[in-house]
Amino acid sequence: MGETMTSTKSPSQVPVGVDPTRPSIARIYGGFLGGKDVYEVDRQVMRKINDAVPEAVHIARGNRAFLNRACRFLSRESRIDQFLDCGSGLPTAENTHQIVQRFNPEARVVYVDNDPVVLAHGRALLTENENVLMVSADIFNAPEVMENMVVGNHLDLTEPVVLLQVGTMHHVEGDAVAVMRRYIDALAPGSYVVFSHFFDPEEPELTRIARRIENVLVNGPMGAGRFRTRAEIMEMLEGLELVPSNDLGDSGLVACDEWWPDGPALTPLSGAARCIVGAVGRKP
Repeated sequence: MGETMTSTKSPSQVPVGVDPTRPSIARIYGGFLGGKDVYEVDRQVMRKINDAVPEAVHIARGNRAFLNRACRFLSRESRIDQFLDCGSGLPTAENTHQIVQRFNPEARVVYVDNDPVVLAHGRALLTENENVLMVSADIFNAPEVMENMVVGNHLDLTEPVVLLQVGTMHHVEGDAVAVMRRYIDALAPGSYVVFSHFFDPEEPELTRIARRIENVLVNGPMGAGRFRTRAEIMEMLEGLELVPSNDLGDSGLVACDEWWPDGPALTPLSGAARCIVGAVGRKP
């Protein structure tokens, strides 16, 4: 197994499992998407976030919708038929394998998580789909994931894959750039990365929104949830050629809701929706 990260893990990086006394980022995220698998300790965090920023739910919804659109795009356009979804979380109505297999029923998907509850839910969901597997590994340790025998047996990592790191790296309190560098270095040329991250737009009003949510997450029992600047996020994507975010060829890193939306926006984006960004990048 490869070298492990030396930075101290934040509480949100440590598997919670069925412990009802510890909030779970997977359950909280699922709760904001309408899921019911939440404990009172999760609801307490959700209430604090809602108290700080009432429209915070737009972050979770925008993030999920971005993942869906990016998977549809790559399934149609890249012809890549293998996907590695890190930190997949609790199952929702539209999971990665359901999206990509709609376009290619033979597409292979590996979900990676290390929370026992997520793993149990995922494996129960996937019992009848031989092209989809759920693997237990630490997504913040790239070698542990990329050298996992199950991952290597199910996906051909010498060929291009789609790597999903959607809403994960903002839970790294240490060197998130180093984590992403190891993933990108391990990918075959022609691979794609789907990436999203909490965002500090460095505009006074929006920065206040970002900091209010960050304060609840970082200084509460989660212990992590950093809103980083454009420069900090772009450093994580070094080595990738970003796909233009719209038909005008604008910057590849935009608010999740603005990355190739399904149609025109009938209402302005909320401040919270502007505090999470997404990008899709190709490794040359």
